Amino acid sequence: MIYVGKYIGTHGLKGEIKILSNFSRKDLVFVPNNIIYIDSRPYKILTHRVHKNYNMVTLEGINDIKDIIDLRGSNVYVDKVDSEYLIEDFINYKVIKDKKYDVKEIIENPKYKILVLTNNEMIPLIEEFIESIDYKEKIIYVRKD
Repeated sequence: MIYVGKYIGTHGLKGEIKILSNFSRKDLVFVPNNIIYIDSRPYKILTHRVHKNYNMVTLEGINDIKDIIDLRGSNVYVDKVDSEYLIEDFINYKVIKDKKYDVKEIIENPKYKILVLTNNEMIPLIEEFIESIDYKEKIIYVRKD
């Protein structure tokens, strides 16, 4: 399961919920008929819209605020889709440079993503710096040039 955000409240009385999410691929998650998990319970998305910083969704079987209010504050997850590459997947990848490091954080910049390593070094995730990525072994090889 992949963490995609937090259910922080409701909107209106019919059970529409607000999800605060910084997930990089919201376009793959917040889609009608997709399943999200709130407090380990599956819910089918009926509708989605964006309002301010929130992803607003209605869920199948939730027709009243009373049906969902008790889960407020819960984390929201989706099943991992193996065929999709997600930037979040790089957390805990190994990075081979002069030594072996772990990716501990990813910073999003308007131009590109930046990998922050366990030694606090930052490496842009762009072709000029990255030689190759082994997705199976979870290793990123940095150019030595």
